[in-house]
Amino acid sequence: MPQAAVRAEGVHVSVIGAGVAGLSCALELAERGAQVELLERAPQLAAASCSWFAGGMLAPWCERENGGPLIAELGTEGLAWWCRHFAGTVMRGTLVLAHARDTAELEQFARRTAHYERVRAEAIAALEPELSGRFSQGLYFPEEGHLDPRAALAALATRLGERQVVVRYGVPAAPRAGRVVLECTGLAARAQLQDLRGVKGEMLLLRLPELNLTRPVRLLHPRVPLYVVPRGAGLYMVGATMIESDEGTRISARSMLELLSAAYALHPAFGEAEVIEIGTGVRAAFPDNLPRLRRAAGALHVNGLYRHGFLLAPALARRAADVLLQGRHYPEVMDEDPGERRLA
Repeated sequence: MPQAAVRAEGVHVSVIGAGVAGLSCALELAERGAQVELLERAPQLAAASCSWFAGGMLAPWCERENGGPLIAELGTEGLAWWCRHFAGTVMRGTLVLAHARDTAELEQFARRTAHYERVRAEAIAALEPELSGRFSQGLYFPEEGHLDPRAALAALATRLGERQVVVRYGVPAAPRAGRVVLECTGLAARAQLQDLRGVKGEMLLLRLPELNLTRPVRLLHPRVPLYVVPRGAGLYMVGATMIESDEGTRISARSMLELLSAAYALHPAFGEAEVIEIGTGVRAAFPDNLPRLRRAAGALHVNGLYRHGFLLAPALARRAADVLLQGRHYPEVMDEDPGERRLA
């Protein structure tokens, strides 16, 4: 865990990029007393990054399945940060389900994760009455949470305003002289971080007020794993695909069919849902799908959060602030470039 924060009123930092990583970094630095400006080339927060189309699941133990212990460690720290910084964080756990034919998928998931309870039909019905009688087995992760990403982003922007952090939209990344630069621009930083790649994700926002699910539900399937995240007022976010692609402007017909079919397999009521929105975004990832703090081109980069943006951004923000204000080093997430001048 990072050492106790120090205050740094004389440090001036330009944070580039107003996605969840940039907003979290700007707030963490401002809370420690640094003088911060946040620059974003998009014209408004809604267009800033793929954060707008995120699932908002704060699920460190579920994500351990593919991410490993580091993701669980950083994610647990991030979950606690959100509980302190965003009142809309909901702590109702995660429910992971599988149909009888997919028992092997559930067992594999259990072997790769931790901090869960095995649940049978009666317990599933108690957790989510709308799913009563539909599943006989599952895993319940009681220590996990979720949030509405759009509300969370807006809340972080408001907190920055309260701390007199200047946020400029629709401007190029041209920080003023004499400022330390913290880059949080995702795939746009590939010119400096050439081993980044794009992973496209697609989502649907559905309205189905007749159904009442109260926590994220993951449905395991060997081909199309699905998650459904309640947004309140009968809205559900359904995702998500993972496609090796930099093209983030459209959803394919196959992806649309697979997402809707998987939602229908969770509960047939989704067949009557109203499609409110279709969204796509390209996440930035390194070859091992783990995040990095890396010095390049005169800046410290926070990047490679892959599909774990909201989960990992707070822990990366805390470490980036420690690097800039204390000169600390975190070998588990830092790449050192001996040709770069130290920033702290």
